[in-house]
Amino acid sequence: MPGRLQHRAALVTGAGSGIGLETSLLFAQEGANVLLVDVNLAAAEKAASIIAERFPGIKAAAFKADVAKEQDIKAAVDKTVELFGRLDVMFNNAGIMHPEDDNALNTEERIWDLTMQINVKGVWWGCKYAILAMRNNPIDEAKGLHAGGSIVNTASFVAVMGAATPQLAYTASKGAVLAMTRELAMVHAREGIRINAICPGPLKTPLLMDFLNTQEKRDRRLVHLPMGRFGEAVEVAKGALFLASDDSSYVTGTDFMVDGGLSSCYVTPLGEQVLAPPSSLV
Repeated sequence: MPGRLQHRAALVTGAGSGIGLETSLLFAQEGANVLLVDVNLAAAEKAASIIAERFPGIKAAAFKADVAKEQDIKAAVDKTVELFGRLDVMFNNAGIMHPEDDNALNTEERIWDLTMQINVKGVWWGCKYAILAMRNNPIDEAKGLHAGGSIVNTASFVAVMGAATPQLAYTASKGAVLAMTRELAMVHAREGIRINAICPGPLKTPLLMDFLNTQEKRDRRLVHLPMGRFGEAVEVAKGALFLASDDSSYVTGTDFMVDGGLSSCYVTPLGEQVLAPPSSLV
């Protein structure tokens, strides 16, 4: 049975670890050729080697890029089209959560600017060059390929609800991603380009666990999670696959919550978690 992304080409930023790595593997599993983009080239190359070993019929290539630099993003999109002939899925996933990010009184301007450069400008440029490429996608009805494509931007649950554990620059940047996603989705809706934001809850990934570097910090969040656990990167990857594929053909401009019910919760339930989290694809 053909995969949901058969014959398609995807670009994933932040592909060397966490959500980006799990999503790259899932996209490849579903038939997509993938350009794995990361500022850490060794991590991207390792991910590409995993895909080559598990899915020998899939093309996967590593590419070093800093999403804080417009020319790097343009080069990554151009490389995707050069290698695969098209770009069907753009996953603007790379981001930063700086350990010195704090509240309005303590966050330094350099932390704010760095966070905005990566988390907001990086997504803007990713959307810009993906849109330009998707407009030129060749049509092949026999393979189910058409013009346009799907852009998925990683935001966060903190963009829709407040927290007294401040990370002001990060929170503001993810709110900007949501607003930008909605507007771009409306502007390009009739071009066959769907643009959605995925909003992960707290995940057991290096990005968050490095930030929550004490048990006290972790417990401060766990008490608010309805499922009683942090999410797994693979659970967000499955949401990204839905938004990337034609399964979501009538979905655009959404804030797709993958947060274990956190954003709908007032009081968490009692008792132990019955089901274990899904296993990582790595």
